[in-house]
Amino acid sequence: MATSPFTASSTRTNVFNTRCNSMSRFIDFSSRNCNFNLLVVRTSNSQHFRRSLVIRNVASDQKQKLKEPVTEEGVADSLDSFSPDSASIASSIKYHAEFTPSFSPESFDLPKVYFATAESVRDSLIINWNATYDYYDKIDVKQAYYLSMEFLQGRALLNAIGNLELTGPYAEALSKLGYSLENVARQEPDAALGNGGLGRLASCFLDSLATLNYPAWGYGLRYKYGLFKQNITKDGQEEVAENWLEMGNPWEIVRNDISYPIKFYGKIVSGSDGKKHWVGGEDIKAVAYDVPIPGYKTKTTINLRLWSTKVSSEDFDLLAFNEGKHSKAYEAHTNAEKICYVLYPGDESVEGKTLRLKQQYTLCSASLQDIIARFEKRSGKSVNWEEFPEKVAVQMNDTHPTLCIPELMRILIDVKGMGWKEAWNITRRTVAYTNHTVLPEALEKWSFDLMQQLLPRHVEIIEMIDEELIHTIIAEYGTEDTDLLQKKLKEMRILDNFELPASVQDLFPLEEISAADSSEEVEVSSEEVEVSSEEVESSDGEIKSIDEEDESEGEDIKKKQAVFLKPDPKVPKVIRMANLCVVGGHAVNGVAEIHSEIVKAEVFNDFYTLWPEKFQNKTNGVTPRRWIHFCNPGLSKTITKWIGTENWVLETEKLAELRKFADNEDLQTEWRAVKRSNKVKVASLIKEKTGYIVSPDAMFDVQVKRIHEYKRQLMNIMGIVYRYKKMKEMSAEERKEKFVPRVCIVGGKAFATYVQAKRIVKFITDVGVTVNHDSEIGDLLKVVFIPDYNVSVAELLIPASELSQHISTAGMEASGTSNMKFAMNGCVLIGTLDGANVEIRQEVGEDNFFLFGARAHEIADLRKERAEGKFVPDPRFEEVKAFIRSGVFGPYSYDELMGSLEGNEGYGRADYFLVGKDFPSYLECQEKVDEAYQDQKRWTKMSILNTAGSSKFSSDRTIHQYAKDIWNIKPVELP
Repeated sequence: MATSPFTASSTRTNVFNTRCNSMSRFIDFSSRNCNFNLLVVRTSNSQHFRRSLVIRNVASDQKQKLKEPVTEEGVADSLDSFSPDSASIASSIKYHAEFTPSFSPESFDLPKVYFATAESVRDSLIINWNATYDYYDKIDVKQAYYLSMEFLQGRALLNAIGNLELTGPYAEALSKLGYSLENVARQEPDAALGNGGLGRLASCFLDSLATLNYPAWGYGLRYKYGLFKQNITKDGQEEVAENWLEMGNPWEIVRNDISYPIKFYGKIVSGSDGKKHWVGGEDIKAVAYDVPIPGYKTKTTINLRLWSTKVSSEDFDLLAFNEGKHSKAYEAHTNAEKICYVLYPGDESVEGKTLRLKQQYTLCSASLQDIIARFEKRSGKSVNWEEFPEKVAVQMNDTHPTLCIPELMRILIDVKGMGWKEAWNITRRTVAYTNHTVLPEALEKWSFDLMQQLLPRHVEIIEMIDEELIHTIIAEYGTEDTDLLQKKLKEMRILDNFELPASVQDLFPLEEISAADSSEEVEVSSEEVEVSSEEVESSDGEIKSIDEEDESEGEDIKKKQAVFLKPDPKVPKVIRMANLCVVGGHAVNGVAEIHSEIVKAEVFNDFYTLWPEKFQNKTNGVTPRRWIHFCNPGLSKTITKWIGTENWVLETEKLAELRKFADNEDLQTEWRAVKRSNKVKVASLIKEKTGYIVSPDAMFDVQVKRIHEYKRQLMNIMGIVYRYKKMKEMSAEERKEKFVPRVCIVGGKAFATYVQAKRIVKFITDVGVTVNHDSEIGDLLKVVFIPDYNVSVAELLIPASELSQHISTAGMEASGTSNMKFAMNGCVLIGTLDGANVEIRQEVGEDNFFLFGARAHEIADLRKERAEGKFVPDPRFEEVKAFIRSGVFGPYSYDELMGSLEGNEGYGRADYFLVGKDFPSYLECQEKVDEAYQDQKRWTKMSILNTAGSSKFSSDRTIHQYAKDIWNIKPVELP
């Protein structure tokens, strides 16, 4: 029998022995009359009785069946016979309220009802979950493993019961208990495991993988406090810790039997066996927490495994504690646990950088150890490592999991005893990389000195990979054209600002130099390197200056060095993680057609020239289950009615059939009614979150995403300011004739240390205070910043939106996925030709997309024009800046914010993201929006055609492409 990896029992019969004089027990939840009985059965010992539940738990009997050896017939019988009704669900909820208690027994209020309901759903998930992996183990199928620092899951309850097709029975069961499903679902906090699009994409992928029956796991970290909860005060954004785990998480199962050692610092020694041994340093453990991910209308339920960090009890210094040195006693525990405290801890300090690197290595090491253990278990007594890439596919979601490459090499060489060539071949066939950015600061670069201290063995391996890459480049381009070779090595090497390794020094003319003969100092901006090298923490905790260490070596030491590519001692040595990803993986993909072309033409052009076969495009997608079917039930019913089938939830290409009804007045009437109903809900949300009252009859104009200068929320709010200024200059009659009423909604988080982004948040809220209290303007214009934007807010906001802004500087947004969600829900987009906007516009039709702004191929010349002082700003742009500086929006000074849009050069100046250049085009495009919205028949047709045109942006389609082109896995449907 194949042993299930999920042994946590879902059997809740809870048969137990107890001494008692009573023959029965009646339990009453007096507040809600939730009654169920326990029947006492006399045992052979007359002094003891056995109590067993009369109520059958909805999962118990099925779990008992699965304890038998798994056969195809057994799996089918156990799953096909499981169809709980509302009565059995109600019994299960009441059972969990009593016997899986997270709350005191005195009451049965909403939080307790939510937990009991979630635990009853989890019972159902575990049955499918165990059966899925029992079957995968039995047939030894190849699996994909998706490693991501973020999984922005959102709430799980409605999604889980929706995928299980149990929404109706659960709603009915809760109604019998005196509660509504909607109110119970609101008790669930959003899982604080992500920040934005990167994490939400990962979660959409998991949904599609399960729905399409692909064998796969997700791996991430279990952040205790997440990114942060965003409060909006008079001073702007305030960050406080997330409290999503404060009451516990009913969806996760801690796997105390699954933990792996993780090491930091220490040193490398060569053993008598010829192997390298990593000894000493700091040792922690990564413990697994599993979250089941159900597919839609399928038995397949896959796993998201999250790692939490700790140390053993022996690391608690009891002697120090008893001496009153409490902090010292708990130091090892604190150092381990803080790794999983916060997503993306601030990295302005060496400590912050160290913590980030520890997070990334913990994810990679624990996940790979787990993957290898599962491979070995399935292989039995005879492990054929050559088959590892035929059974395992590892996908790195962005550069955060890059350490998978040297870590897999370390395990294969140092632990499994392989040679370099064999290990390198296996690694390159196993790992693949998804690039999500063209921004230089997001292509991670780590301080060599920091990584050498924290992960000394990995640095050795990276140096060897870099040396092998250099030989490959030399073999490709030769040594005759030294200028070309110098260019290639400078762009492509993994180690930046390093001398050439000894193995290639003889190929080039050498010169004798002294350590004192350094090249001229080169100024490097903070954008160019991830980590400063001014200070690094040594393994013993002492902070040392690198410059001091260099000086201590003496100035008169002579050495031989290649004439070109001399390292500059004034510039930090860094490891370029994106280059390592490209070199160490067998596939590199962008996430939209335009992005993938930029990756090939600009970001990794030298690598593309060398290995064109590695590079692919995989346009992102979103799950239509969460992002239409569950979050917008009114629209879902309308779509099903008009196209005649609900199969579009799985086959989104059927949405295209809406095109033939786009002019139908009956459909348009229904469509508008659904949209208005959703807007009423959002108006209520806005009042609850901000106190502002908005009209559901106004256009809902929305921009929700991470706050960043390249996403240009600043241009949006400046456009709103221009609109407000023009309104104030008109009479009441003129402004009503000229402008469509709008509610302008912005949401998103600025990273805690991103000063300029936080200024933008402050500015938006200040504009809102002024505009929303202007009685002359009234409902003609409202400005709302939604605090703490998350998945649950998005599920309300997106279905209600009518215009959505995706206005990033062309060529800077990799893809975007919120643009897909908005289009799916019949929202018209205004945007630049950037990311997935390009493909969306092609699908929905040019007339149904509001386009403005410079094109990606023009950006470099426009920046050059600015640097040469040739840019002439539009008078309207200057007018808005002067209006903002006048103090009309309060006493806060926005000189720094406006100053970033001025000048011709300088860090944080010169309008790098071209707000001023695109501003006039943006204003003119917004006038077209007003004109179109005034014709509601035209606007509704545009809305319908956006939903119809979104048929190609399902994550199901994207996953099929990954599975076929990168992972080489096939669907495995349980029998």
